[in-house]
Amino acid sequence: MNILVAGATGNTGKRLIGELIANGHSPIALVRDGSDTSGLPEDVTLRRGDLTDLQDGVCKGCDTVVFAAGSGGDTGPEMTDKVDRDGAKRLIDLAAKEGVKRFVMLSSVGADDPDPQSELAHYLNAKHEADEHLKASGLPYAILRPVRLTDEDGTRDILLGDEVDPKAEAARGDVAATLAQAVDDDGWLGKALLMQSA
Repeated sequence: MNILVAGATGNTGKRLIGELIANGHSPIALVRDGSDTSGLPEDVTLRRGDLTDLQDGVCKGCDTVVFAAGSGGDTGPEMTDKVDRDGAKRLIDLAAKEGVKRFVMLSSVGADDPDPQSELAHYLNAKHEADEHLKASGLPYAILRPVRLTDEDGTRDILLGDEVDPKAEAARGDVAATLAQAVDDDGWLGKALLMQSA
């Protein structure tokens, strides 16, 4: 399948690109001008696009879209809104317009019911709005909500759903592998699942 990956140059996105290639897919990395693409395979297809100002046609020819982007921990609330909320919602709308067959969302633990007292409240509210927009879009979807991320590759020993400890950790390698699974596995459709590395 042709799979558009938003956030392809990020720590999780780069791993996801590798997983998709290993699974026989053709990933298309959505990158903005000036992005460091040195961590991506040389032959991966690049498609120009900025999540803060997405143009029509960005999902053209894609079977699946994966949103694995994030504004990053060093940006303020305004950029969180532009990327994690509005950028995600715009990408969902464009995917629906192009008739994409599946949209896989990398969300976060706590996004289902954001705690207003949390120091991450603004971020979690942005993710919550994006997730709800996806659910209402009519697109076949899967939403992955990992617990706190680490930069480890992980062992692919993964817990999902009710077994997950919200205070545990999720290795980025395991997250990428789980996103790749959600691309292929129809058992993920219509689900929003917590995830941790065991």
